[in-house]
Parts: sequence; structure tokens; C-alpha cells
Amino acid sequence: MSRKSDTRAYELDTLRGLAMVFVIWMHISWDLRYLFGLAECSYLLAPWFEGLVHPFFLVIFVGVSGVCCTFSRSNVKRGLKLISVALALTAGTAVATYAFGFDCLIVFNVLHLLSVGIFIYALVELLEKKFSIPANKVNVLLGLIGVFAIILGMTISNYDYKVNTPLLIPTGIMMECTPSMADYMPLFPWIGVFMVGALTGRVCYHEKKTVVPPKSDIVRRITAPLEFIGRHSLLIYIVHQPVVLLICYLLSLVAGK
Repeated sequence: MSRKSDTRAYELDTLRGLAMVFVIWMHISWDLRYLFGLAECSYLLAPWFEGLVHPFFLVIFVGVSGVCCTFSRSNVKRGLKLISVALALTAGTAVATYAFGFDCLIVFNVLHLLSVGIFIYALVELLEKKFSIPANKVNVLLGLIGVFAIILGMTISNYDYKVNTPLLIPTGIMMECTPSMADYMPLFPWIGVFMVGALTGRVCYHEKKTVVPPKSDIVRRITAPLEFIGRHSLLIYIVHQPVVLLICYLLSLVAGK
């Protein structure tokens, strides 16, 4: 086995893969419930799902993404790549919604959120190097940003319907002009979770390698599928929804017969 595979933080790949499996499951459930009318998927609105399961896996996904940005050699390139995909997603769903009648508009979701988080961290890295800021001070700054964003996310509903501009849609403030969206993940509190993840990466992964003991062969076989999904999460995220919709549509045709 190569040194790279020995030191790779496979636990991060595994966690992100696990969260990605949840995202796929949630999207399948959403499609079946709201596009194909399957009542069995109504658990999406159940308190245990909305209040526990859903946020739990989102914290894993966003937090691990924050950790991983501390491994990157160029967060600017990563951010540009991701924001390009996010904007293409917005454009595609806008066309599908307003031109073809599919209620699937996405204005600001996890891809947009992670793009913003990566750019913010890239800026922090730039300032850290340019002005030779000590790492511990940068860590404190990231922690403060994270905590502030999370607290703001808990109180931002106080501003609901007090302003009415689409420019504030990413913040999480509800407005009269807020369109119906199939997926939505506002900056607050989630950008705070990303920053806490980045702080965790800087503190726990400063050597940029795994911090858990080597895997046994049994564990490796068990986690390999999740690791693969985690390593290719962006591609899988882009591809899975059209595939899921196509499968659901074909199944509906078969059931209709």
C-alpha cells in the first residue's frame, strides 16, 4: 500500500460518504413524495426527521467539507469550480421551473453554501500569509465567526418579512418575494458549521493525514464504498438527481400499466 493511502484521512471520506448516502435517500424520498405523490414518504415532515435526522447528517456533510478545505492547495480553484456547478444548477432548475412547469427551483443550497465557505476560508488563508498572522489567532477568528453565525442562525427569524429583496435570500431571512424552492440551505447558521469544521481541520489535521489508527482488512472492506462516495461526492451529487428522477419516472410508467 502506498504512503498516500496510509496517511489519507479516510475517516473524512467515510463520513462525507455516509452523509452523501443520506442526501441521496432524502432526494429520493422528496421526489417520491412531492413529484409522484407517494404518501409513505411523508416522514420528511415528521418532527424526528426535521429536528434530528436531517440536521445531524447536514452537520456532518458541511462540517467535514470545512475540515477538507484545510487540506486543499488552492481553495480559490475549488471555490470557482463549485460555484460554477452551483450557478449552473440554479440556471437549470430555473429553466425547468419557469419554462417547463417542474417545481424544482434551487436558488441557494448546499453547493452555494460550500462555495461561499471555501472562498471565505481562502480569504482567511490569504490574510494569514500576507500579514504573517499567528495560526492560533486565525483559529480564534474562525471559531468566533463560526459561533456568531450559528447564534445568528438561531435568531435570524426575528427579521422575517421586515425586508423584501431577493438579494437576502441566501441569509435565511424569509420575505414576501421568497420563491418556492425545492432545496434551500441558508448561510446562517450553516456557514458557522463550515467554519467550525475548518477550525477542526486546522487543529486536528495540521499534519494533513489521518488521525485514527490504521484500518483492519474487515473495516476497509466495510468502509470502502462510503470512502468512494465521499471522494467523488460532487460528481455523485450532480449525477444522482437526474438518475433518480428518471428511475422514478420509469417506475411510475410501469405502475401505471
